[in-house]
Amino acid sequence: MCGILACLASTDDGPAMRARVLALSRRQRHRGPDWSGMFQWKNSFLAHERLAIIDPASGDQPLFNEDKTVSVCVNGEIYNYKELREQILAKHPNKKFATDSDCEVISHLWEDHGEKVAGMLDGMFSFVILDTRDGTFYAARDPIGITSLYIGWGKDGSVWVASEMKCLKDECLKFQQFPPGHYYSSKTMSFTRYYNPQFYLEFEASPPQCPSTPYDAKVLREAFEAAVVKRMMSDVPFGVLLSGGLDSSLVAAIASRAIKSSDSVWGNKLHSFCVGLPGSPDLKAGREVAEFLGTDHHEFTFTVQEGIDAISDVIQHIETYDVTTIRASTPMFLMSRKIKALGVKMVLSGEGSDEVFGGYLYFHKAPNREEFFQETARKVQALFQFDCLRANKSTMAWGVEARVPFLDKQFLNVAMAIDPAEKMINKAEGRMEKYILRKAFDTPEDPYLPAHVLWRQKEQFSDGVGYSWIDGLKDHANNVVSDQMLAAAQHRYLDNTPRTKEAYFYRSLFESHFPQKAAADTVPGGPSVACSTATAALWDAAWAGNEDPSGRAVAGVHDSAYDKPAAN
Repeated sequence: MCGILACLASTDDGPAMRARVLALSRRQRHRGPDWSGMFQWKNSFLAHERLAIIDPASGDQPLFNEDKTVSVCVNGEIYNYKELREQILAKHPNKKFATDSDCEVISHLWEDHGEKVAGMLDGMFSFVILDTRDGTFYAARDPIGITSLYIGWGKDGSVWVASEMKCLKDECLKFQQFPPGHYYSSKTMSFTRYYNPQFYLEFEASPPQCPSTPYDAKVLREAFEAAVVKRMMSDVPFGVLLSGGLDSSLVAAIASRAIKSSDSVWGNKLHSFCVGLPGSPDLKAGREVAEFLGTDHHEFTFTVQEGIDAISDVIQHIETYDVTTIRASTPMFLMSRKIKALGVKMVLSGEGSDEVFGGYLYFHKAPNREEFFQETARKVQALFQFDCLRANKSTMAWGVEARVPFLDKQFLNVAMAIDPAEKMINKAEGRMEKYILRKAFDTPEDPYLPAHVLWRQKEQFSDGVGYSWIDGLKDHANNVVSDQMLAAAQHRYLDNTPRTKEAYFYRSLFESHFPQKAAADTVPGGPSVACSTATAALWDAAWAGNEDPSGRAVAGVHDSAYDKPAAN
């Protein structure tokens, strides 16, 4: 991944404006420490901060079509770029590509397909196209929002697009998250949704419909294996984040098998990484899985105080005040710095599984298959505000790219089409959370994982790094936020008013970095239990007034559930 910044149709095309765009782009240079690029055409500017993963030698950006009339600035990876190149060359046998970059195909596809280009890509991406033949521009974001992207409008009517909000906050009167699965065109000056999978259409139907495809373990397993292997495309060293939970362990198991059977220039042993407080559940479980898989495993520890000391920096990087996102981002932020120090630029990670399969512990309370499906659809559509934001920005703060195979387009088509009755949790029948995913990889004759790991209870990342992490955060917030401050929160923060001292603490730090109202409006709100949406928080009357995003908030489900409502 990289960092992109575009200023389009400005009223100023002078040297001062160019210098301003360059200065704003430097704010996200942590995303792309390998090279910086700039293209100016009249009163439009494309700036790029590069993290070189594919074709490090010649893939600097912005990239162009053959006659350089179309320029493109891209953040992300295009996994089907080789197939797209073949299609382009079949139609234009004499066309010359200037680089081996996976992203160059975008400029050439634009020539033939125009605004259909985003829907042709298989990958994680955000990009801006500037067509100098007619002065038009086009911006798009990947279907789920794995890459971060924001859009804003300047005082002079200019349109700004950036990977991170910090580039726009002082230049735009209005700015917002760029909606995933959409493109924005200068021809209409509006958004168009190009990503319309069947499960979105079913969810949005009136009345809502429900998937009904029977569960097939082999089909699900093979779809996920393909998604992982696809993301091992790299010209630089890579590894896998391994917490020892189901999702990261499955990613590691598949990647480990694939790398052992390939001729990778990085050898046949996968590097794995885990972080936690000393003695945490994740460290123990990650170590056990690493030994089983034979990975070259790296453990990193941190103290509660070290985590607290980093929180202001974390919030400045991840650009949110959401409680659960900050809890989980801080260990990931600290781990990513260590990973980068080892010379690794890309990691595979397990985000998305809980949304797709209903893996959060509150799904135990889903009243029926219809509600279960609707909540998974809501969670997938909201990933760009939570786990995708965390995975992208916590790692890219140190120039490390995280790839998430559970959010592969083809895998989503398979997994979200399964009848949600198959995903529902029934402890009496031995069906725990993510039962069908676990069952798909329960192959005793050739085990992917140890059986007790495959069937380990769900731990949210912020819990698994050590229960005292969240307890320590609450204690710290209780010391720095008074009862009087919390009581007055509704007057200081009219929107998304903090309900707890911990939330107030994060909100005040966010405000110190991003004082603009538009910045605060990019963060979602509402009650949540164990990461539920506000709608699912109504499933159990006992949750009312006891909202907490930790999995331990689900009394009677988590093995280490809170004994009583948390006071702070």
